[in-house]
Amino acid sequence: MKFITEEKLTIVGAAGMIGSNMAQTALMMHLTPNICLYDPFAPALEGVVEELLHCGFEGVNITYTSDIAEALTGAKYIVSSGGAARKAGMTREDLLKGNAAIAEQLGKDIKSYCPDVKHVVVIFNPADITGLVTLIWSGLKPSQVTTLAALDSTRLRSELAKYFHISPDEVRNSRTYGGHGEQMAVFASTTTISGKPLTELIGTKMPVEDWEALRQRVIQGGKNIIDLRGRSSFQSPAYLSIEMIAAAMGGEAFRWPAGVYVDTPEFKNIMMAMETSITRDGATYKFVEGTPEEHAALKSSYEHLCKLRDEVISMGVLPPVSKWSEINPNL
Repeated sequence: MKFITEEKLTIVGAAGMIGSNMAQTALMMHLTPNICLYDPFAPALEGVVEELLHCGFEGVNITYTSDIAEALTGAKYIVSSGGAARKAGMTREDLLKGNAAIAEQLGKDIKSYCPDVKHVVVIFNPADITGLVTLIWSGLKPSQVTTLAALDSTRLRSELAKYFHISPDEVRNSRTYGGHGEQMAVFASTTTISGKPLTELIGTKMPVEDWEALRQRVIQGGKNIIDLRGRSSFQSPAYLSIEMIAAAMGGEAFRWPAGVYVDTPEFKNIMMAMETSITRDGATYKFVEGTPEEHAALKSSYEHLCKLRDEVISMGVLPPVSKWSEINPNL
């Protein structure tokens, strides 16, 4: 059996629906034979491992533990879904306080037990902020920590395919940027529909009001899943996060935007979705091109994230921005 790497991958929050799906996806994609599953809820974690063993995977070494030190020691790659899940009636931002504290501890544990980890993917909400908190307290380089933002772009792809009654494969380069939340910036200018620019179809083949309604469905995509299934998304975030860590291991290129630490003259000291590349050398991003209206939406999304960041600072989870480099010299 050929794997992308032999190095240890640790999945944090593995007893949950996202975490257990991540574990199965990683095994099916042959990322590494050495997978460690961690969760503080030991009985459910053991149940997940039993299920995976019953799958009959060959050539793998599945370990599990409720001891975070054991889970992280020797880990070269980490994917964490280890926060509270979003429930009906909640926004991603409602999870801020509790999950920010969990992210702080995750960062500190990474610094203590696996400071030579190569890449960390954070996916528990609000992912832009929990990823930022993890980065600061871990002491890692910004290129080593990414967050799940692709789900909004894949939801845009799906909604456009349904609207135009075409295969999703005919929707190319659908993109959302900025925050993974209610204030995300949904772009039209990047997308083509069966080879035609979406911007040329809006107002002709697609009434403007239909585009606005579709944009709102994308923004409320997570809520729709909760309404339909009675619980938050787990299959799609699990799959996309494993695609991200696979790219970091040197596997196939990641196809979607990811949350990265951004520090430009306009967007500073924040984690948010950008056009990114994830490789063995880490994550890099480039400036997002768009219409003036799209850029304004991106700026508004950034400002919303800054408010959440400052709220976390006021909680004491993070120090003031001016002191971040004292905790993490890579910033």
